[in-house]
Amino acid sequence: MMQLAEEAFDFRNDPEQLDVDENVINRLEQIDPAAVSELANDDGPYCWILLIPTTAALMNEFLENKISEKELFERTPVGGKYESIYLCSAMLLEEFRHRGIAGRLTLDAIVQIRSRHDISKLFVWPFSEEGKKSALAIAEKSGLPLLLRW
Repeated sequence: MMQLAEEAFDFRNDPEQLDVDENVINRLEQIDPAAVSELANDDGPYCWILLIPTTAALMNEFLENKISEKELFERTPVGGKYESIYLCSAMLLEEFRHRGIAGRLTLDAIVQIRSRHDISKLFVWPFSEEGKKSALAIAEKSGLPLLLRW
């Protein structure tokens, strides 16, 4: 799964992106327990999503290219009141694609986060046309508007 992440996002060569490790995962879970979700079978994880619930102010700074993805994560307060969710990443092994698995897992996580916070928007920094289409579908199914960073 980590190899898939490196291939899709090339985060090690881009200081703007969040380099996910165990410390990042632990902090995301402190921000909200549903921020990290995975599905696994006997062979290990096959679907993994990361969401960052955050404040509207930080969302706006990110969308205006004033802060990086890494800064968005670092500046999101643990225990804060969140109004938006950043659709950070979704990875799904090739053999499980086109079944709606990642979308359902993401929507379930959004429902959980919304039960604890007054979420009014989703936002994304799409890395592919497929990612953009997935984010649009998630926004439509969640009933939340989607904002894009370019």
